[in-house]
Amino acid sequence: MTDDTPAPLVLRRQDAHGVRTLTLNRPDAFNALSEAMLAALQAELDDAARDASLRVLVVAAAGRAFCAGHDLKEMRAEPSLAYYQGLFARCTKLMLAIRQLPVPVIAQVQGIATAAGCQLVAMCDLAVAASDARFAVSGINVGLFCATPGVALSRNLPCKAAFEMLVTGGFIGAEEAREKGLVNRVAAPDALAGAVAELAAGIVAKPRAALAMGKALFYRQLEVGIAAAYQDAGQTMACNMMEPSALEGVQAFIDKRRPAW
Repeated sequence: MTDDTPAPLVLRRQDAHGVRTLTLNRPDAFNALSEAMLAALQAELDDAARDASLRVLVVAAAGRAFCAGHDLKEMRAEPSLAYYQGLFARCTKLMLAIRQLPVPVIAQVQGIATAAGCQLVAMCDLAVAASDARFAVSGINVGLFCATPGVALSRNLPCKAAFEMLVTGGFIGAEEAREKGLVNRVAAPDALAGAVAELAAGIVAKPRAALAMGKALFYRQLEVGIAAAYQDAGQTMACNMMEPSALEGVQAFIDKRRPAW
């Protein structure tokens, strides 16, 4: 890379255990989701979906903030219904790509995560936040109800808690976010990466096939009635039990030894 070559908007690193970290790399703009950033992140998610060696995906960010949401300057520059429909469709595609990945996705959050940045945290399967992180769906402060972030937020928080954030635009801190279900763990800022690595290591130790089947089932069953959910879950468990990793795991338990995965 020469001095004139722009830095990549998303940095990728993958370790020997299959943990890939995607780092949003627009720190001077608080990692706002410009059209170029959305495209770069979508390309990375598409690549991750094709990687059979992938075990965990971490979404992190460079600089003082995790993500400040959409780029409002870009949004204001082309005020047409068709443009906004296309923009939010691309953002929705990206958010659903996270949900559709066959591996757990962990958000590693520092600083602020606002509007679509908060949506990104909510769409990840797991989240670890620095103790000084703050979260908001603040579009209402500029007259724009955060409708698409609200879809993700309302699937993480109790309804009244999510609605309060949406109609006030106010911030909640990391501990409150953990109490309300937006994040799983809170760590000191200098221990954030280590806390994420610890969580990822616990996942990597489990069979990939079981995690893939389980993640898909977990989200499917949330959207149907309880009878259909049990029917789907039972079929998923039966298929999972026929996986070599499950057969080996059960036999290892019977034999009182560690499974050979």
